[in-house]
Amino acid sequence: MEPIKLTPSLGVDPSLRLRSPGEVLLHDYMRPEAMNPAQLARRTGIPARHIKEVLSGSRRVTPKYAIRLAVVLRTSALYWLVLQARYDLAREERGIATTAAALDPPSHRS
Repeated sequence: MEPIKLTPSLGVDPSLRLRSPGEVLLHDYMRPEAMNPAQLARRTGIPARHIKEVLSGSRRVTPKYAIRLAVVLRTSALYWLVLQARYDLAREERGIATTAAALDPPSHRS
């Protein structure tokens, strides 16, 4: 296995559409396998209620859940954590940009 090279400018292709980990889980893993939250819960040991919350975006993918998803879905735990981190960063950036725009009204020229 190749080590991951982390650099200060590590980034993700900005042209890729931002998707939540729940959206990826549902569309890329659960639907193709015709798997519902209860089935994934039995396979991962993650409570079905928590899986539904991840799918809806009201619960984050934690390291514990990332490991469980990775084992069952044959991915890496880091994959789920990076999806979550990218999603969290984008949401936070949007919030900061919105706040900054509200605090800095456009100037009026005479």
